[in-house]
Amino acid sequence: MPDPPESWGWGKTAHLLVGSLAHSGKWRGYLSPSEDQPHLVAGLDRVTRGLGGVSRVWRFDRMATVCDPGSGRVSASFAGVAKHYGVSVAICPPRRGNRKGVVEKVNHTAAQRWWRTLADDVTVEAAQANLDRFARVRGDTRLRATADGRSSVAVVAETEPLQPIPAQAYPVIVSEARTASRQAMVSYRGNRYSVPPELAAANVVVSHPVGGQFCDIATASGIVVARHRMAADGLGVMVRDNGHVIALDAAAIATATTGRAHRRKERIPPGPAAKAAAAQLLAINQPSVTAIETSTPSTNSTVIDLSAYERAAQNRTIQ
Repeated sequence: MPDPPESWGWGKTAHLLVGSLAHSGKWRGYLSPSEDQPHLVAGLDRVTRGLGGVSRVWRFDRMATVCDPGSGRVSASFAGVAKHYGVSVAICPPRRGNRKGVVEKVNHTAAQRWWRTLADDVTVEAAQANLDRFARVRGDTRLRATADGRSSVAVVAETEPLQPIPAQAYPVIVSEARTASRQAMVSYRGNRYSVPPELAAANVVVSHPVGGQFCDIATASGIVVARHRMAADGLGVMVRDNGHVIALDAAAIATATTGRAHRRKERIPPGPAAKAAAAQLLAINQPSVTAIETSTPSTNSTVIDLSAYERAAQNRTIQ
């Protein structure tokens, strides 16, 4: 999807992973910052649980994270994912979009009727909840012609032979880059998690297993510096480690001064550093002031006489 909200930090493109049941047309989607294999597996697990079961066959286009785009051979890493969910993988032939026409139509619907109406100030978690609601309210209520008459997509989907979903998601680690705030907090999935105060405003990497309860925060070099129990997405909670709180308080107290506070309306004369900075600014601005002063007389000496235009206007007569 093009041009996601700037607050997401995803650049120029947001990835919408869509899964649809071929018979009923029931679909679910997952917003992702990337299409790498960990994010793809996370999206597959969420979409599968949203659909209510696992179909016998998963059909993909020639994604590099699933197969070799040239030969269509399923990669060894994704074969483990298919084995975990008990499905077989079918790869669409090249330039055969009609093989997955249900998904293509869903992509068109999601882009035209949902993505274009998304607010600019919405968060990722709120957008995901909005997408799930759109799929339930708009997608599942569509009518389909059946042997017994017209039925909704939700009713037709109940008759599809879906297998039970595994209790645990496929064990894969999802990692995303983040920047810690000045208060040594890292925003992730609608919540904030603490890091040591020396990492304030530093780049970190947040990683967690799909379906796991804990997340690890590591430095750019890969050293894990914090581990937190993850809160539900989008709650807006602040999770702090006691050690991080104590260290942050100590750093704040160390920078405090014990000198006398300034009195109200006290006149504080400029110090040597302030005077030096002022002199530097005056030296920089002096040439521009001179140029303005030299150009002022020439501008004021120009006088435009409009009497000639007045005489010409008076001599004109309307026939």
